Amino acid sequence: MTKAVYPGSFDPVTNGHLDIIERATKTFDSVIVAVAHNSNKRPLFSKEERVNMLIKATKDFDNVIVDTFDGLLVNYCAKYRANVIVKGLRAVSDFEYELQMASINKKLEKNVETLFMMTNNQYSFLSSSLVKEIAKWDGCVKELVPGHVEWSLKEKFGHLDS
Repeated sequence: MTKAVYPGSFDPVTNGHLDIIERATKTFDSVIVAVAHNSNKRPLFSKEERVNMLIKATKDFDNVIVDTFDGLLVNYCAKYRANVIVKGLRAVSDFEYELQMASINKKLEKNVETLFMMTNNQYSFLSSSLVKEIAKWDGCVKELVPGHVEWSLKEKFGHLDS
């Protein structure tokens, strides 16, 4: 059985993330979407809110589990016997950082491979940061995130009346 971990902060989950998740579910027997605590970021949504948004967004995928983790990703993979880390790439700029992370993960745990998936072209520009910036100024994010995430963003930024 092949089990993959798709880690990220998912603050919030976007349609680009969901594209990677859907494609990973067709490649692996089981996919754990792991919401990470990143001490370098100040999330808009709590870890619990992000998990709940992901559970709703992935409810139609039978082989997806949503979880959280702190610490080293390779330790999390070992704990759950996942042998693949899935990472989405939007552009060359993503590759440099992700290559560094994949290399150190391989050094720390030789039995875990990193699989890079190119994001669908229609989402190549999309990031959670960009979505939050648009939503903050009451811009339309309807085609960028699931409906319940759009609503959560409007609520967070006080735009429910618009």
